[in-house]
Formats: sequence, structure tokens, C-alpha cells
Amino acid sequence: MTPSTLDPASHPARVIADIWWAMLVGSAIVTGAVTVLVLMAVLRGRAAGPAPPDRSAGRTRLVLIGGVIAPLIVFVVLFAVTVGSLPVTTPAKASDDGALKIGVTARQWFWDVDYPAAGFRTANEIHIPVGETVDVELTSIDVVHSFWVPQLNRKLDAFPGRRSTLRLKATRPGSFLGECAEFCGLEHARMGFVVIAQPRAEFTSWLAAQRAPPAVPANDAATRGQQVLLGSSCVYCHTIAGTNASGTIGPDLSHVASRARIVAAVMDNTPGNLAGWILDPQHVKPGTQMPATRLDGRDLQALLAYLGTLR
Repeated sequence: MTPSTLDPASHPARVIADIWWAMLVGSAIVTGAVTVLVLMAVLRGRAAGPAPPDRSAGRTRLVLIGGVIAPLIVFVVLFAVTVGSLPVTTPAKASDDGALKIGVTARQWFWDVDYPAAGFRTANEIHIPVGETVDVELTSIDVVHSFWVPQLNRKLDAFPGRRSTLRLKATRPGSFLGECAEFCGLEHARMGFVVIAQPRAEFTSWLAAQRAPPAVPANDAATRGQQVLLGSSCVYCHTIAGTNASGTIGPDLSHVASRARIVAAVMDNTPGNLAGWILDPQHVKPGTQMPATRLDGRDLQALLAYLGTLR
């Protein structure tokens, strides 16, 4: 996954990419023209005799055209194109046209994701159906963050106590990396997320799986792991549906094993990475609000076994 604005997967992202290419080509032309003029001036200066003819009138016209008129035309055109792109990249208002609504709350330093119509929460992983309009309703719980998926649309700030709406509509399936684009503290650079665009049938299956209650432990290791988690301080920060873990400070763990990445998309979701995160989160993500969990080897393996069943 490469979060490139030059690999658009939606119409708004395509418009943004086209503007970028136009600016690149235009700046290359201007740079080339200025370079040619500078070279001409140098060569003429060397070829001229001790008393070169008066060319002040021509120089004045050149300055007027190249220094005032041409830049003014460029700025006006660029301004018009940019303003013209706004209706494409921004919904005029929160959609009432049946678009899927997803609530995203930015926190230091992860993304809390809510599917209100389906009645469940997840974290750092947003699933959307390909070719369908999705309205992401953004807010923040602490400081200003900025939600940006370069391949799907422009960036939009998330403010505490205020809701903003960004519209997504992927034109092809894929996993698209997003990130926080507003400096928000020590771990700003490790506050990523993934948007997964799926065909409607796959998206519907994913919704059904997320709505379902987590699996009941089916073996001794998973049962012990559940007891370890529910007997620890984890229950005050995390939620696991159907248990007494009901915290909302940290990510919802009801289906954590179904996620491809953990720690705000910093690491692949493997038992080794998860173990390192549980035992020493400050080593993985200095400044994170998650405290270290002291476990012996047996309890840690049991806990990993239980978390692995939460699909």
C-alpha cells in the first residue's frame, strides 16, 4: 500500500491528481522559459560591444508581460480550476441521499470507527463498498487531527466538539493507506489507518461478521486467555462485546483478529507483534497512552490464543 495522490481510486482523487499534473507541467514550462531567457541575456551580454544599444523599452515590455500579466493569468486560471474542484471533493452538506454513514473519531493516536446503522465499532480499519457513496463524519476527542486518504479524496480536519463530513466513493477495490495530516503530538507520524474498498457482496459479509458476537473460547488456552484479559485492567479501556470489558478509551477489540494491521496500522497483525505491543507499548510507540501489561509466558500465550479467536 502506497498512499500516492498520483494513483487515484476515485473521481475526486482523479481531479486532484489532474490539478497536480497541470501545475507540474505549467511550472516546468515556466522554469524552462525563464532558463532560456537567462541564457539569452548572458549570451547577448557577452556578445555585445562596450556600448550596447538601448533596449529599455523591450525590457519593460518583457517585465510587464512575464512578471505581471503571465503570472496573473496563471493565478486566475489556477484559482478557477481549484474552486471548480470543490463541489467534486466536498459534499455540500451531510448526505441525506441514502449514503452509508461512518463515524470516525480521531484520538491520540488512533482512529475509532463507528458503523451506527450496523451497531458496532472497530478501529483503524474502514471498510466501504466499491462504487457506492460513503459519508465519513469526522470529529476529535482531544486535539485537531486531519483525515487523509490520498487515493480517495482530499484531507479534512477533525476538530474537538465539531463534526465535518468527507465523502468517499472508490472506483475500484483495494486497500488504501490513510494517515493523520495535522501534527497532533509525539506519535503523529504513527497514526495511520486503512480504507478497504470491497465489492458489495464482500462488504455485506464483512458487516455481518462484525455484527456477530465474538466467538466463545473453544479450548483451554483461549478460555484461560479470556480470564487473563477480563481479570486485568484491559477491561477499563477496551470493549469486547458479550463480556464485562466495556471501556471506550482504547480500540474496540471485539473482532481484533480480523484486522490486517494493529497499532494504528503501524504493524502487521501477527502474534509476535501483538505480544510486543501488549508487553511494552512504549517501545513500539513512545508516548502512547496504553500502559504495559505484565504477564508471564504462559498467561501471555493464553491471551494471544484468545485474541486470535476474535474474528
